[in-house]
Amino acid sequence: MELQELEERMKKSISVFEQNLSEIRAGRANPAILNKISIEYYGVQTPINQVAGISVPEARTIVIQPWDASALKNIEKAILASDIGLNPNNDGKVIRLAFPELTEERRKDLVKDIRKIAEEARVSIRAIRRDGMDDVKNRQKNSEISEDEKSNLEDKIQKLTDKYVEEIDEILENKEKDIMSI
Repeated sequence: MELQELEERMKKSISVFEQNLSEIRAGRANPAILNKISIEYYGVQTPINQVAGISVPEARTIVIQPWDASALKNIEKAILASDIGLNPNNDGKVIRLAFPELTEERRKDLVKDIRKIAEEARVSIRAIRRDGMDDVKNRQKNSEISEDEKSNLEDKIQKLTDKYVEEIDEILENKEKDIMSI
């Protein structure tokens, strides 16, 4: 396993971590919370963003305007059935999602949630490191590389791991500040 391959896998873990964070409802209107919601549209499960325009006219409001008015009821049902915790306001043409102010308790719960997500990302990075280290040990055991090369590769893998764990910590810290300052 090449270092470049390990780094690519670590970058993917970081992007999954960032995607998971973007879907957390943190008091500000963020269209990413709708990413996992699909509706029944002409017999096919379709993501909301493929049947409607989604905009954020204000900091705490998302407006969903379907291109086909017949999809309005299905969008409303899908939002109610989802776990995003928002009640859609349907005026017959558009659906508005209003984000309430976050309480201090809710902010602390969100911080706990994002810390769990960060820890999952760190575990993922460490698992990639373990795969790389195992590969290096096997290559040395099979006499493909020398003891010095093994040691050198292990150092490089550890440095890569440290770099990406540090990046996760930085992203986490910024998200915590964002949630606590809203």
